[in-house]
Amino acid sequence: MKTVYSPDHALRAPATEFFGGQLIRPHECPERMDVILAEMAARGHPPPGAPLEHGLDPVLRVHARDYVAFLQTCWADWQAAGYRGEAFATTLPTRRMPGGWIPREIDGRIGVYCLSAETAISAGTWEAAFAGAQVALTAAGIVAAGDGPAFALSRPPGHHAPADMFGGFCFLNNAAIATEELRARGAGRVAILDVDFHHGNGTQDIFYARGDVLFCSLHGDPADTYPYFLGRREETGAGAGAGSNANYPMPPGTGYGDWALALDDALGRIARFGADALVVSFGADTFREDPISFFRLDHDDYSDMGRRIGRAGLPTLVVMEGGYAVADLGINTANFIEGVAHG
Repeated sequence: MKTVYSPDHALRAPATEFFGGQLIRPHECPERMDVILAEMAARGHPPPGAPLEHGLDPVLRVHARDYVAFLQTCWADWQAAGYRGEAFATTLPTRRMPGGWIPREIDGRIGVYCLSAETAISAGTWEAAFAGAQVALTAAGIVAAGDGPAFALSRPPGHHAPADMFGGFCFLNNAAIATEELRARGAGRVAILDVDFHHGNGTQDIFYARGDVLFCSLHGDPADTYPYFLGRREETGAGAGAGSNANYPMPPGTGYGDWALALDDALGRIARFGADALVVSFGADTFREDPISFFRLDHDDYSDMGRRIGRAGLPTLVVMEGGYAVADLGINTANFIEGVAHG
């Protein structure tokens, strides 16, 4: 399997995350990529390729122009305002505020674009997110050309980002951007399979009313975990997308046996959908020792997971999402990638 990677991900190295009422060192850190690359090299995988430059237009197929402009300038505006820490949203528009306008002051403006306030914007955030999107676009090109499967080793992750908001460590939705690239290159119908522990709320929101993209997400029940407000079983799509959204929320303590039953059901839906290509949002935070999750998957389960997905026989793009048990992340990711490749 061809891997695409950019070292520019390391430009995003925030010092803080708001977690459990404290400012902590972020779970989503540059070392995550280091352990994946080291494990893949140790197993004899070829070095990853560098991304091609696709520019901003493919990003704007998915994300609102004003939101992208905000990401490009937020850190500079934050510093110009004299704030000394990293940029967190502290005031967000809520249900009974009229909304519809954007404050001039960056302390207010950031709240307009913030989905959840644990995630800071810091130096290098835009540059890393943009590089991650170029990684996903390049890997999508490999798959579209018939040279897949391919692995977009993108960071920061993306599946929590809808068209015009950031949060959950995500800024640009790499899986959605890659999906639109596959559509632009001739795939009539694309399925997205999200196997990250957390529901891909951003991806669901982007494609919820689309009939040409099927979204299936296996995740912790939003009654019990982030992102809380999307990911229920009854969310099945709207308008032209009615029936093209399938959520599989699962309770704390779920092991691989029950999880794999949900995977098989999702793969059956994908087969019936008649997808021309498959995008997998892969997160290894389903691992039993992940610090912000509650599933019980183990190392070997990722190999089997990958094989089941590989046996679907579709042109497949894997896009990296979460996974925060850093010491085990390389093993779990490499097991999954090898499983997909070998089917």
